[in-house]
Amino acid sequence: MRRRVGTSLYAGLLFTVLAAVAWATGQPFVFPSLGPSAFALAFDRRAERERAARVVGSHFLGVVAGVAAWWLVADGAALIQTPPALSATGFRLVASATLSLVATSWAMIATGAVHPPACATTLIVSLGLLTTPIEVGAIAVSVVVLVGVHELVVRTFERLVGDTHPQYRGE
Repeated sequence: MRRRVGTSLYAGLLFTVLAAVAWATGQPFVFPSLGPSAFALAFDRRAERERAARVVGSHFLGVVAGVAAWWLVADGAALIQTPPALSATGFRLVASATLSLVATSWAMIATGAVHPPACATTLIVSLGLLTTPIEVGAIAVSVVVLVGVHELVVRTFERLVGDTHPQYRGE
């Protein structure tokens, strides 16, 4: 029970920082794939430090693949409503999404930066939902902020308590 509460509250804390930045700036510092990333960081705070680099790297790969696929295949289109069946716009969007998912998956495996939520990031971009330079920059900055806040909390907790994560019964 304590682990469920602790993990949930910690994931909420990590996300709250980004929500405050999004609210204050009016920029998309909160987007769907950050939720699973916040949960992954909160759930296992004992994980190796290299995971932070994997989280940032994988989302970066997802953004690059998403922008490239959208620009090559679906530039100007956005999935803000379901396109008509068999439409050219619908085809361009699903082709962009498929291409970005393949590229992101390949790149994550090739670089060792595997973090599945980045596949959602690539879809957000390749479907035309966040594609301007400011939006793409906000995605990159938000992932760095998420991981940075996590690292700060873990290091602070470690200094205060001498460990990175509270011990729960049954672990």
